[in-house]
Amino acid sequence: MFENPQIVDRFLQFWRESGNQRGGWLYGRYELHPEVPLGMKAVVCAIYEPPQETSKDTLKLLPDPKEEVVEEIAANLGLRRVGWIFTDLIPLSGGKVKCYRGGETHFLSAQEIITAAHYQNTFPNKCKQTDEGMFGSKFTTVCVTGNKENEVHMEGYQVSNQCMALVKDEILVPTKDAPELGYVIESTDEKYVPDVFFMEMDKYKNEIKKVGRPLPVEYLLIDVPVSSPLQPLETFAILEGDRNHFAVGNRLLESSLQDFNSFAQYMSQFRSAEFLTAVSDLHVLIFMATQDIMPLRDFLGPLYEAIRTANVEAATEWSYLDHWSQMQALIQATTMN
Repeated sequence: MFENPQIVDRFLQFWRESGNQRGGWLYGRYELHPEVPLGMKAVVCAIYEPPQETSKDTLKLLPDPKEEVVEEIAANLGLRRVGWIFTDLIPLSGGKVKCYRGGETHFLSAQEIITAAHYQNTFPNKCKQTDEGMFGSKFTTVCVTGNKENEVHMEGYQVSNQCMALVKDEILVPTKDAPELGYVIESTDEKYVPDVFFMEMDKYKNEIKKVGRPLPVEYLLIDVPVSSPLQPLETFAILEGDRNHFAVGNRLLESSLQDFNSFAQYMSQFRSAEFLTAVSDLHVLIFMATQDIMPLRDFLGPLYEAIRTANVEAATEWSYLDHWSQMQALIQATTMN
């Protein structure tokens, strides 16, 4: 569940401006699901976009030098990485998008499923009832694509524990020309690979067993509902009126240039009494922790706590400390020029 529609809308702005696809990490928290017995739900509070190479039909996530800082900020705010999101949008006329994913083609491609399994293996679910202390994963994949009405639509998925095992053991690979099919590799002198079977109906409605060469990847998928609450929530501030959000990092767009000048222009939109609102933004906090003009990373602990508890007084008190007073002077000098 996304706390509010603005989270995804801000993420999609990159595609709207460039036409290129985009990927990001979902940061949020896990809560008990009141409508599902023993159920859990991931509540997404923000999307962080790591460095990536993108085009109109490709997406490649790159190593992130800020990953440690982002994880540190999230942990201090009581958040964690709960999933990943990517776009697969082809524009049509009239503001519509093409619909080509579904039961007749594929929901996720074999390559996407293998990637999802890799991330689920990277973020396993802790479990006291197993010898390894881990079982399965709650990590989620969200694909933004076109639905049958040619509107932008989100679909959520996980892959099965069997798929996680196949990918962990490096025996499942994508096929070259059929995105809906994976392939279980064959044994070699160095590596024994047991046969993997699946059941399928033949044209006479008989259930037959087939070896997974190739393997329809829909057998490995689990649907996960994606939603937003009727009453929007906001761990981070929702800006209204003429106020603009701070630029999102790692976007190679002129409108998303992230430097001290854009930071100063952003902060100048707020009065001193609105300091908590101004800094209640994951991208603002990452910039504050990583900028070189006046390093603040070692001083941000009390501010994280103020944001986590929505404590206006604590945030205002932090803004009176010397390190932010000096930063405020630089901001004022920058905006006056």
